Parts: sequence; C-alpha cells; structure tokens
Amino acid sequence: MQVGSAEFNHEAARSIRVVGVIVTPILAAYAILILFGVFPSTHFVNAPITISISVLWVLISVLYYFKPVTKSSDQAIRLAFIHFFALLMFVFVTGFAQPFIPLYVLLLLASNLYFGRTGLTLSILALIAAGILDGFIRHSILPTIFAENALAIFATIFLGYAVIAVVSAQETKRRALLHSQQRERLQYDRILTIMNNLSDAAFTTDEKGAILMYNAACLDLLDTNDSLKSKNIGELFKLTDKDNESVSLMDLLKESTRTTRRDDLNHSYGDGESIRLEITFAPIRSNYSLSKKRDELGGYILIMRDVTKQKSLEEERDEFISVVSHELRTPITIVEGTLSNLDVLMHQQKLPDAKLLGSNITTAHDQVLYLAKMVNDLSTLSRAERGVADSPEQIDVEDLLHTMHQRYEKEAEANKLHLNLDLGARLGTVNVSRLYLEELLQNFITNAIKYTHQGSVTIIAKRTKGIVRFTVSDTGIGISRSDQNKVFNKFYRSEDYRIRETNGTGLGLYVSTKLAHKLHTQIELKSRINHGSSFSFELPVE
Repeated sequence: MQVGSAEFNHEAARSIRVVGVIVTPILAAYAILILFGVFPSTHFVNAPITISISVLWVLISVLYYFKPVTKSSDQAIRLAFIHFFALLMFVFVTGFAQPFIPLYVLLLLASNLYFGRTGLTLSILALIAAGILDGFIRHSILPTIFAENALAIFATIFLGYAVIAVVSAQETKRRALLHSQQRERLQYDRILTIMNNLSDAAFTTDEKGAILMYNAACLDLLDTNDSLKSKNIGELFKLTDKDNESVSLMDLLKESTRTTRRDDLNHSYGDGESIRLEITFAPIRSNYSLSKKRDELGGYILIMRDVTKQKSLEEERDEFISVVSHELRTPITIVEGTLSNLDVLMHQQKLPDAKLLGSNITTAHDQVLYLAKMVNDLSTLSRAERGVADSPEQIDVEDLLHTMHQRYEKEAEANKLHLNLDLGARLGTVNVSRLYLEELLQNFITNAIKYTHQGSVTIIAKRTKGIVRFTVSDTGIGISRSDQNKVFNKFYRSEDYRIRETNGTGLGLYVSTKLAHKLHTQIELKSRINHGSSFSFELPVE
C-alpha cells in the first residue's frame, strides 16, 4: 500500500475505515435535513432518491468497517460503490458547493492508500466527471454551475494533495523512526547475547550507577536470584582493599576516565564470606556534542570475576618457590663445602686420615640423599597436582601390603626395629591409583621408621562393612598436640630436638594430604608424646 514513496501499515487502513463509518452517517443526516427543508439545496430531486442514497451509503460504510477485505479486487468494488453513492449524493441531493465537499478528500486518501497513484487518479477523474454531469443537468437552472463546481472540485483536489503530502511525510518519518528503533533493538539484542555468553559477570549502568543490563553470571557472583534491574551497583558490592579499608565502587567509577582494572579488592557477603574480585570498568561516552563541545557520560560498563582461587594459588606458588629455594640452599652449600675441602686436600697432596675422609664423604652422601628425597617429594606432589598416573585399577590389598612389608623390612632391621604386618581376613580389592596408594603408604612407613628409636612399626589393615582401614602405627617419639594441626603443612618441621636431629624436607605429610585427596579419603592422626603415632585412612572395598 503506497502513498507516494511511503508505505502504510494496517493501523492507517483501520483509521480510514473508522473515519469513513463516522463521516457517512453525518452526511446522510445532512441529506435528511435537506429533505425536511432545514437546509436549502438547489440540487435536491426528491425524497425516495435521497433516502435510498443515504441508507445504501451508510450500509456500505458500516460493512466496509466491520468486514475489512484482504483481496484488492473486493476492496476496489467496495471503494467504487462508496464513490458512486458519494457522487450521487453531490449530484442529486447536496451539490458540489456545500461545506461537506472537502470530505471527499477522505476518498482521495483511501484510493491512494489502497491503489496508489492509479487509484488517486481514478478518484479525481470520477469527481471531475460528476461535476461536469451536474453542470449539464443544472445549466439551464443555474448558468454559473460550471464555475461553482470547478471551484469546489479544484479546492477539494488541492486539499486532497495537501493532506496526502502531509500524511506521506509523516509516514516517511514514522518508517524512519521504526527503522531506527529496529536497528537499536538489534544492537541491544546483540549486546545482550554477547553479555549472556560471557562467563564473567558483566554490568552496564547509567551515570548514577543504576543497573541497566546484566547477565546470568552477575546473579551467581552476588549469590542471588533477585532482579538487579535499576538497583545501584555501589550498594550491591561491599569492597575493601588489601589493608581492609572500605572502598566505594561508585567513587571508583566516577574517578575513571578510561578503562581501569583492579584485582586487589575483596567483596564481603552478608554471611561474612569474602572473595577476591578482579574488576575491569570504563565510562561510556556518547557522541561528541557540537552544542556542549564535549562528550556526554552515558554510564559505565563493568566486568567482574572471582579470582580468589587464582590469587590464592599465586600466593601459594610464590611462598612455595621461596621456601623450596631456602630449603635447597642448605644441603647444596654443605655438599659443595665438603667436596671443596676434599678437593683442596687432594690438590695439596695431603691425604686426610680415614676418619676425616669418611666423615666428609658421609656428610656429602647424607645431603645428596636429602636432596634426592626432596626432589622425590616434589615430583610426587607435582604428579598429584597434575593428576598424572591417577588411573584406577583393581588392587589386592593383602598382596599390596605384603609387598610394602618386604620392601621396608631391611630398612627397619637396619634401625633395630621390628616391622610387623597385621592383616584382617578377606580384605578384598580396592579400585584406586596404585601409584598414589603405594606412595601414601610409603610416606607413613618411612616416617615411622625414621622417628622410632626403639620398638616396632606395624602395618595394619582391617575390613568392616565394605570399608578397609589402613593404619601405620609406631612406638616412636610421638607428636605434640600443638604440632598435630601443623604437620600436614608444607615444609613444616617441629621444634622438637629429636626431629631436628634427623634430615627431613617437611614435605612428606603435605604430599600425603594431596595423595589422600586424590584417593577421595582423609588422613586420621592419633599420637602421644613418647608413646608413638598412628596414621590411618579408609577406602571402599570393591
């Protein structure tokens, strides 16, 4: 449906029908008033023609309103009938020089609406033809009829073109506005799609901090299901810096002039839990304003993510590197000094006595073993952290413990200890990583042998209701209550002089906790000073 270059929608067509069904009864009523002599008319013929035209015209208009058509042929027929009866009304009842002749503009507009320039031209030609016909009929009575009709018709056509031009301009603006709104909606949908597919929490706010858009990750970050729309973002986050000083998010936003990233801020929840946040935020600037000679602030965009674990790992890594470098320095220095002394003596051709030579070699050997133990512990820790060799397999518990007993029996005898094996009946099999299980038991057994000066070390396994409980018990020096909560920390060694007398990395039990975690179990420690210790864990039996 075209008006010039403007396309009408269904709302415009419905408006035409509404106006038509209102105007037609008014003109019919005017004709009836002419019939009764209320208004004069030189064109009135007789009552039957007036009543017939009026009634049929009203009926067609009402039908036109309540039964809008979809086919152009039906629309053409109905529009032709309305033209026909309207022109009959002008020729045989009211005449062309009456005040209501400008209402013919509605027919011009409707013709152009439904049939474009062709419909408009036909409607104008019908009006001119009716005016000429009326002139021939009334010329003998009114010599000036042609001039009057021509003036009225010209005014009507001129008004019709003016109205159509205005409507066309408005429709063009409406379509431009609609197109702009569609493009804006498309851009909005694109931005919303991008935001919803971000794994990080993303917010956009107005210049006062009221939230305009946010994604699902924002609800997860804030641990809520409530709508965040229109809430002030500064009130949602309780931020503190590394010195535990309160930080206002809105102040940060207002002070920002470009994209800014902060990863040193903590957010506290209502229950007291705190997380480390990485926040990237930037002001949104609108197009440059010629009138104000500056950019206008359009709000802010923020992207947040929880980096608590990442920062914890970074701090833990830094601490780990620092401690390892410190622990490695001592044995390396001792080995280097010992070997250097021997080298000096040999170059001076001074052969040391056997006792001094043996002492230096023993010292160097002990420190190399210490380094080897540390490297082995670090290697085990690395495997556990990376999940290397964690494939489960069916392991016969009894066979495994017999193997472990045979492996460390000679070491226990060298330390004048008894290595006992206490196994229950029908231990069955477990389905875990063999490497992790063996290294966990190995750590417990070697520690027990190292810190037991007399007595025995016992490897125990008992089965109860589908669970096998592994225990390594000794009669050693024991662990104090204050140390029991610390021995599982990396590089921790007790201040007990009996422990300091032996070499150790302080990694064994820390590695054991990692291995136990990989085996989906927990270590249970029981110990008394000078009475020994026992380390236990449980695994389900297949």
